[in-house]
Amino acid sequence: MSINLNTAQSLYLDLLKRSLTNWIHGHEEFVLVEPGRLAKLFGTPALPYGSMIVKAQRFDEQKRSVGQDWPVPLLAHTMVGLKRLNNLQMCIERVIADQVPGDLIETGVWKGGSTIFMRGVLKAYGDTNRCVWVADSFQGLPPPNTKKYPDDAGDVHYTYDSLRVTEARVRENFAAYDLLDDRVKFLKGWFSDTLPSAPIEKLAVLRLDGDMYESTMDALESLYDKLSVGGYIIVDDYCIGSCRKAVTDFRNARSINEKIIEIDGTGVYWRRSN
Repeated sequence: MSINLNTAQSLYLDLLKRSLTNWIHGHEEFVLVEPGRLAKLFGTPALPYGSMIVKAQRFDEQKRSVGQDWPVPLLAHTMVGLKRLNNLQMCIERVIADQVPGDLIETGVWKGGSTIFMRGVLKAYGDTNRCVWVADSFQGLPPPNTKKYPDDAGDVHYTYDSLRVTEARVRENFAAYDLLDDRVKFLKGWFSDTLPSAPIEKLAVLRLDGDMYESTMDALESLYDKLSVGGYIIVDDYCIGSCRKAVTDFRNARSINEKIIEIDGTGVYWRRSN
């Protein structure tokens, strides 16, 4: 079975990707001035609570296309870049065309961009059966549990304030695209607490974006068995050694042999065949 988008649907999804990555405003974007540099130049200024100092700076198209902006883009709703959004679109289109049963989920959503795009693709195709699951602590990443997961030793993701985005903020972002409805389900909490008991029957697309060994392994152990044959698993942070090690350990333990396909030098995916 094949499904083709008409021109209007295709233009909508292209615009959605460019909006989520802030590509459409990249030529007039702002970046945060680092506090250390600011203090060096002007001393330590007294700023109102919650304020920040920014400077105008055109975005780097190459970095934005592959999601390698750092510090994180202030105005974008996703860090993954156009290539990984294109991959996500391909995976969703394929499971729709092949009638692979199951919902869509991302574990680790930041501002919600990838899950917003998931909902947008389903809406563009008129799919009224699948749900999009939005799984996150909504308070950043956990400190490393090195006793249980020694591969996370030295991980500092938990110190990044820019990765702490509340559930309310993510809901607002969904609503801004008119994509917040009863097909969007939130799972709030640490993956070890929420994913094992999540009321998900089947998945067609499983997208992991947890950065760490612990977060990646928790998601794989809780959700991989719910992934339908013919469904896709996407690992956003495969370039990070601890994440890659978790994927390798899980695949070896489960004798998973499907070929891992690179997306953009950061993320990878494979399709479940059995």
